[in-house]
Amino acid sequence: MNDVFLNGDFIAAEHAKVSVFDRGFLLGDGVYEVIPVYASQCFRLESHLNRLQRSLDAVRMTNPLSGSQWRTMIEQLIERNGGGDQSVYLQVTRGVAPRDHVFPEGVEPTAFAMSNPLQAVPEDYKSKGIAAITVPDIRWQNCHIKAITLLPNSLLKQQAQDVGAQEALLIRDGYLTEGSASNAYAVIDGKIYTAPKDEKVLPGITRELILELAASANITVKEQAVTEQQLRDADEIWVSSSTKEVLPVTTLDGVAVSSGKPGEVWKKIDVLYQQYKQQGGF
Repeated sequence: MNDVFLNGDFIAAEHAKVSVFDRGFLLGDGVYEVIPVYASQCFRLESHLNRLQRSLDAVRMTNPLSGSQWRTMIEQLIERNGGGDQSVYLQVTRGVAPRDHVFPEGVEPTAFAMSNPLQAVPEDYKSKGIAAITVPDIRWQNCHIKAITLLPNSLLKQQAQDVGAQEALLIRDGYLTEGSASNAYAVIDGKIYTAPKDEKVLPGITRELILELAASANITVKEQAVTEQQLRDADEIWVSSSTKEVLPVTTLDGVAVSSGKPGEVWKKIDVLYQQYKQQGGF
């Protein structure tokens, strides 16, 4: 098995142990990041570490490592686990303390990191697109925090799985927010629409890059939530995440999205995305 990092040490994964009194285990009191690695190089690492810090600040938790310590540790973890294409997972919990809703004082955070081979996206997800369903957004009011409390997301994702779809698109107050494990986009009249960065959506690192690539290609982007009806009438629908990149949704609730094939705007963005990866200037 791979090595993992736990509270300052690299150890074999099968020997890693965390107390049952860790607040991450008892209360879901923690935050996380997932970072794709291409050819042993982290994809937009600074953006991921900055978002980790924002999440820690939002939940009033101390960062156990400095930015340079995170970078060094991640580089060592990647090397210890064979390099190449990987997915690095970071997690920080508030630490070990008697179970109580009130934050404990003087407790050291638990810092954990692991890496695994990065699973390639199935080719037909791009050539044919994926299926999605719409579901009510049942999550909490602070979705901009990348918290480990993912039971609502798991329930929503499972609803999609149960009907043979790959993602659930979330509707709150009549508007699209994001996917259960992704940011979401609609293309209407050649313009890309995606929900604004607020407490209802996670500020995705891949989303950030997509907006940059669209600007470089003179494609108009509107950081504006679309209604459920606009979503259903859209010319194209996409989702994005760090490990899935950007994928076209060609079926929504069992109905073809426009032509039922990946759209031209998505194709342009995907080409630019792959070129960006090949350049390696993360």
